Amino acid sequence: MPTAASARLLRLLSLLQERADAPGAELAARLGVDPRTVRRDIDKLRELGYPVHATPGAAGYRLGPGAKLPPLLLDDEEAVAVAVGLRAAAAGGVSGIAESSLRALAKLRQMLPARVRHRVDTLQSVMDALPSGGPAVDPAVLTAVAAVCRAREQFRFDYADRDGQQAVRRTEPHRLVHTGRLWYVVAWDLDRDDWRTFRVDRLRPRVPTGPRFTPREAPEGGFAGHTARGISTSAYRYRGRFTLRAPIAAAAERIPPTTGVLEEVDEHSCVLHAGSDSLDELALYVALFGFRFEVHEPPELVARVRELAGLLAGAAPQEPLP
Repeated sequence: MPTAASARLLRLLSLLQERADAPGAELAARLGVDPRTVRRDIDKLRELGYPVHATPGAAGYRLGPGAKLPPLLLDDEEAVAVAVGLRAAAAGGVSGIAESSLRALAKLRQMLPARVRHRVDTLQSVMDALPSGGPAVDPAVLTAVAAVCRAREQFRFDYADRDGQQAVRRTEPHRLVHTGRLWYVVAWDLDRDDWRTFRVDRLRPRVPTGPRFTPREAPEGGFAGHTARGISTSAYRYRGRFTLRAPIAAAAERIPPTTGVLEEVDEHSCVLHAGSDSLDELALYVALFGFRFEVHEPPELVARVRELAGLLAGAAPQEPLP
């Protein structure tokens, strides 16, 4: 096969990997050939064992799953992104995945052109990752949760809450959310008739899964926002609401979404929602950010802040009069 034709086949394979359904006319235009040449090239890919299917009802093509992995064709930026992701995954919170990530990274590096390999090696030479610090998630459980989310099937599991109490939960799972330390699944709880956020490391799937369900509209703030509220505020005894006299961008630099939810008021202030099981911890937590602030709720937190303000004011020695 001529070199130009070989290069065109690889380019065609790359285009088929970019999207689920690729119209034949679009493929021809991007390759700079006529539709007949595209059809011949599709036949050659099929002869090589790639399952390229005609799109039902349209003059297009779809690359289906095969018996073996096809070559993954990446541009320079995509290759660097995959390498960085694999390096980060090696220190992530999924048990048993570190070795697999490093093996995949070694294979990827071996196949990279020199110019891209140099960029990846430069990044790796200065990259270090802190361990996630959270409990590791069983990859089989994570995969099972992802599968029921994708299939839109009801999901039953044994769940241990923060106090260690076990219960069977019946849910409609919608989305996995990763905070960088822990994995959560956002699901509609069928017994509580409301959205709930569950830590994946605390659940044990039950089989078989339930019937398919119609996806619900995402909760307020989206799935990530709902998770942030759930783990920073809703799970605690006291839920504080504060106005910070600082732009939301400045506050976001110090307050991660896993410890507080921010809402913009104007260019000079924002609202913070945060929770704790201790009034003192909650008040001091906000004070230590260094922003001027007012506390609005709950009432017992407002009262406790007044008490603490009096204690702190009396702790500073009075300056002697001149």
